[in-house]
Amino acid sequence: MSRFIVFDVETPNRYNNRMSAIGISVVEDGAIVQNYFSYVNPEQSFDWFNTRLTGIDEYTVADAPVFPQLWDEIEPLFSSGTLVAHNAPFDMGVLKKCLYDYDIGWKPTVHYCCTVQMGRCLLPGISHKLDCLCDYYGICLDHHKADSDSRAAAEILLRYMESGADVESFVRTYRL
Repeated sequence: MSRFIVFDVETPNRYNNRMSAIGISVVEDGAIVQNYFSYVNPEQSFDWFNTRLTGIDEYTVADAPVFPQLWDEIEPLFSSGTLVAHNAPFDMGVLKKCLYDYDIGWKPTVHYCCTVQMGRCLLPGISHKLDCLCDYYGICLDHHKADSDSRAAAEILLRYMESGADVESFVRTYRL
């Protein structure tokens, strides 16, 4: 297993069932080989909290693709490796809800791993928040920006791999 699709989503509101942005960093053979970013028109209202956290509002995404259009573009990437996210249950859940809400069939299950869960095993005794791990490793982060968050999570994954972590032992199956 040598290809990982590290992704991060931002959401427009507390329901966490739509994306307002997605960042993707592809890790292959121990290096980041591709980065992708897109705003997403969630076709839902934005909560003040989410807008303040991410800087994304309805004007930012007015001309952005809706999820089905975006999925046509990113599905080949998502199908090309093991999915990875920092706090993966959140990002995987948003992806699952988007696929379901738009009646998009993909796969019944996917393989994924979570850099938070990996960190708790590999680096016990420290905080595993994304910003804390970035400080620990000296990784640049513009937090709550999907492209920066996905790249930071990819860098963390690479640090774990460089330390000799058996990433395959952290791979789980997510039911879509």
